Formats: sequence, structure tokens, C-alpha cells
Amino acid sequence: MTIPREGAHRTEIRCGAIDLGGTKIEARLFGAEMETLETQRMPTPVGDFDSFMAGLAHQTGWLLERAGNPDLPIGIGIPGLMDPETGVCFASNIPVSGRNVRDALRQRLGRNFTFGNDCMSFAYSEAHGGAGEGFQAVVGLILGTGLAAGFCVDGRVPPRHNGMAVEIGHVGMPAHALSSAGLPVWPCGCGKSGCIERYVSGSGLAAIGRHVLGRPLEAAEIVESSAKGDPDATRVLDIWTGLAAECLLVLQLVLDPDCIVLGGGLSKMDGILDRLTPAFRSRLLGHTRLPALVLARHGDSSGARGMALLALDADGKETPAG
Repeated sequence: MTIPREGAHRTEIRCGAIDLGGTKIEARLFGAEMETLETQRMPTPVGDFDSFMAGLAHQTGWLLERAGNPDLPIGIGIPGLMDPETGVCFASNIPVSGRNVRDALRQRLGRNFTFGNDCMSFAYSEAHGGAGEGFQAVVGLILGTGLAAGFCVDGRVPPRHNGMAVEIGHVGMPAHALSSAGLPVWPCGCGKSGCIERYVSGSGLAAIGRHVLGRPLEAAEIVESSAKGDPDATRVLDIWTGLAAECLLVLQLVLDPDCIVLGGGLSKMDGILDRLTPAFRSRLLGHTRLPALVLARHGDSSGARGMALLALDADGKETPAG
């Protein structure tokens, strides 16, 4: 379970993980202290299920080869839904809907792997040696191109009847919030309209900018221009902040966590906690207490790290606390 590192030193490989996404399949090897040792990325084959599975099998095989261990614990984080009973998947950005990825990979490589939702594994990672360490109920909210969340209670991923994460992105944005912001009810790719994801994700911030300012802008441009003192960009960001606070309130009303960990591209915005904390506090129900609002400790690797930890759990090994 070792691979050569610099000089004469050799580093123990403890486990591996695959992060599946619409643009890349990333394989990551972790060492004894859950540090990343090596990564390999490839573009996600999205043409059909067979080509997708070939890509997934290639990356998984790379982990096994680099580790020199055919029994290496490997966790695979998948977006969307995987029915915990049947293994059948549903996803919008990879060609797996109606197919059983779990069984297909087992048939190709001759062994079982640990599968889980990528957002749930993010929350699990941050609850184990991450920013959510020591809290009882941890929500991991990913503010990326889309928007979704995971949930971890007492250090464990709770049972999920349909294999769902916390699909906060497809809960409707409160009507009063859209009205106050002067925004229309936008259709969502899920088939509904007015979903929180359409406003609070990175693409949502860009959409708000286009609507308010009448010109195409990317989320990063809005954030950068606001930081430089552009009042128009700041106005857009203020609208986004209010809607993001509504999203946090919905999470609190439904799950009542004592910690919310922010991840994804928008979480890297300078001063995001200073923006969101007072906006969230002003919306609290009655005398409820504000949960801790923190930034992910493990950054872009946190979801893969969480899946690797879950694979260790499934393999009967103890998960480290830090």
C-alpha cells in the first residue's frame, strides 16, 4: 500500500476516492493522515453510459494500480440520486439516469466500492476533522454553479429513504423575498420554477446581475467589481446576500443545525461570512439562536475526502477525528 515519493521516502496510501462531476472525474489518493498524495483528472465522458463507465473504471483502476492494493478502500461520490436499495441513479449532468452504476462497476472490476452522494460526503468530511468538527448537527452547503447541501448528525450520515442529499436548491424561494428584490420567478432545469438554486448559486448571482443591470456578467465579475467599489455590482451582491440568507433560514427551519459549513466557488468570496451573518441574523424566527456559520476547512478536496472516510468506515476501519 505504498508508492515512491521524493527521494528514498515511501508514503502509506490509506484510501482513495473518486469525485464524479459533469466536467471531470477526479481520482484522489489519501495518506495516513488523510492528506492528498496524488490526484488524476480526466474529462467526464457524457456521450453515453458505456463511455461514462469506461472513464469511471479507468480512474478507479488507476487508484488501485498506484496503491498496489486490489482491496484499497475507495469511495465514489456521485451527484444526484442513487437509490440505496436498487442502486439505480438519477442525475442531470452525467449519463447515469435509470442505470445502476454500482453494479456496473462491480462487474467491470470484480469488487465492491462505497458509493455516496457528493454533498453528503462533503458534510461528512467537514464534520470529521473539518470546520464542523465538534458540532452535533452539521449542514454542508455547496455554493457552486448549482446549489445543494449535505447533512451529518452526531458524526454520521443519517439514513435517506431515496438516497437524496439536502436538495435545498430545489425548494422554492419565498415569494416575499423575490418580491422585495424585484425579481421574477425563473424556471429551473428541474422542471419547476422559482427554485432557490436559480438565485443563490453562482449562475444565479450572474442571472441577478443580468436582470438588474441589463448586461451579461459572470458571478466572478460581480464579486470583483463590488470589491473595487462599483455601486451597481454591490447592489447586485446585496440582493444576492438577502436571498442567500433566506436559503440559510430555510435550512435552519427544516434541519435546525448548530453549524453550517460553506463550500463551493462562491464561498471563496472575500468577506462572505461578514455579509451573510447579519443578513441571516435579521431573519431568525423569534428568539432562535444563530448556528455557527463557517468556511470549509478542506476546500475543493473535501467531498472526495468525505467519500474516502466513508469507504474506510465501510471497510471496518476507524474514521479519524482530526
